[in-house]
Amino acid sequence: MPGQIYLITMVTRLRQPCFLNTDLARFAAQSLSDTERWHPSKCLCWVLMPDHWHGLVELGGDVDLSTTVQRVKGITARIVGLRDDTVRPLWASGFHDHALRREESIQEAARYIIANPVRAGLVKDPMDYPYWDAYFVDGTTCLEGT
Repeated sequence: MPGQIYLITMVTRLRQPCFLNTDLARFAAQSLSDTERWHPSKCLCWVLMPDHWHGLVELGGDVDLSTTVQRVKGITARIVGLRDDTVRPLWASGFHDHALRREESIQEAARYIIANPVRAGLVKDPMDYPYWDAYFVDGTTCLEGT
């Protein structure tokens, strides 16, 4: 449904911590943050963890969620696979999604995503983690008020 916002989780194959490798994490992060990868949908906020990715995606146009996620996974897998062919396949099949309801706060969902590295004990402050991004939502960033 165009305009619907989803909390998406994609995991690596066998939950391998591929993105502990900083080069692979950097290439994957660059790919996942490219707005053209998501078009006509928008990725509002995301974090790349060692063995998974969380994001808030606003569906756009006539494309469905599965097609959008599979396209992004495929492109990212090719880019990472060109750097290290031992991580093929990169992603586990499928993904988890949760459609945000009207009463659910986009900012709260974004804060949850960005705080993942803190909860995992990777950093003490989300700003210290290099593999995330958040775009402006309703004129404010998702981190305001934290």
